[in-house]
Amino acid sequence: MINSTLCYIERGDEYLMLHRTKKQDDLNEGMWIGFGGKFEKGESPEECLLREVREETGLTLTSYRLRGIVTFICTGAEDEYMFLYTADGYEGEIVECNEGQTAWIKKDDIPFLPHWKGDLIFLRLIREDRPFFSLRLEYDEGILQSAILDGKRIA
Repeated sequence: MINSTLCYIERGDEYLMLHRTKKQDDLNEGMWIGFGGKFEKGESPEECLLREVREETGLTLTSYRLRGIVTFICTGAEDEYMFLYTADGYEGEIVECNEGQTAWIKKDDIPFLPHWKGDLIFLRLIREDRPFFSLRLEYDEGILQSAILDGKRIA
């Protein structure tokens, strides 16, 4: 089981997002996603969040919130628990990311960019300010097969 973090950094009606275009053998190639990555040995979710955001953006988060846990079950890939965060406070200057291009994207424009279908589910939950949630997303060949939110099937 892989443990990871993902963070959407907010600025008004925009998220800072990453267009994954530079990493070799990238499952997320071509997709627009938030910032994060896999835990290093001994890291807590918060430590992983802060390290990954700093490495990928150059920013130091000063205000962030754990929104939920997303379980990914994907045919042909290792299962993953992803700790999903939003952040609305940060210091520093954005740097170039070695995994792709960063850009401020209007929240309403995200559905029109290449993305994982399950991402729209958890981004909607975040925008609705839903309390802490557990979301299970099952994919087969990159196609969303089911979504289970707090034990109830929603897709």
